[in-house]
Amino acid sequence: MTQRTVFFVSDHSGVTAETLGHSLIAQFDALEFRKVTVPFVSTVDKAKRAARKINAQARKQGAPPIVFSTLVKEDVRDTVREIVGRADALFLDFFDSFLGPLEKELGHTSQHAMGVSHGIQDFREYDRRIEAMNFALAHDDGSNQDGYDEADVVLVGVSRSGKTPTCLYLALHYGVFAANYPLTGSDLERRRIPVALARHRDKIYGLTIEPQRLGELRSARGIGRRYASPRQVSFEVRQAQGLFDRLDIPFVDATRCSIEELASRILDATRLERRTVS
Repeated sequence: MTQRTVFFVSDHSGVTAETLGHSLIAQFDALEFRKVTVPFVSTVDKAKRAARKINAQARKQGAPPIVFSTLVKEDVRDTVREIVGRADALFLDFFDSFLGPLEKELGHTSQHAMGVSHGIQDFREYDRRIEAMNFALAHDDGSNQDGYDEADVVLVGVSRSGKTPTCLYLALHYGVFAANYPLTGSDLERRRIPVALARHRDKIYGLTIEPQRLGELRSARGIGRRYASPRQVSFEVRQAQGLFDRLDIPFVDATRCSIEELASRILDATRLERRTVS
């Protein structure tokens, strides 16, 4: 399989270029991509260095690279475009493609400012996200169950079903106060949830996972054979789903979902407000 190198070039952190570029190349799952991020290309001199790096990779690999760019300044963008063009690179700049039509439609010239997508525009929203992160960490893995009054959502599932990273993602990206509780062996055998959790039934959202995948994740931790055994993981998953069904707890299968997708599904199902990154 021929590998193609993809560059994400940005005048700031590169997050926007990576996010948009990944969304596009993910549609070509039969191909293999080597991904390189080149951030903080904010001057013409830095643009020349970045472009030379891209062209050097093209010569080494023998195939034209693909360049996703979010360069705001025209002189910087034009410098990269001109130099990488000599290597027949495919240069795709998101701002160049969309800002012009938006300016025409809105009747206003954009500010052409670098880094505004991921800077702090609203300190209240930023502080909310930090508070949400602290909440998720303080209420991880069943800790501080008395704090569920403040929670927006409480994720419930067996160990290693994705609860902690999903809570942290919800907090960091959306300012959601998310706690999580791991279903223990006694919970599953009794087919009940703790009283402290039962008082907040309207906030509970379940995560399930296929037994085989759960076994793989647990084996990687190296805690013990029984913890990751097919019999144990099958029992826990079966009992957890039975508990969700019996108590009418909504849940999602995390087996093939990324953390981003899990968070989005939970927000959609619970109708929690999406506080986007400021």
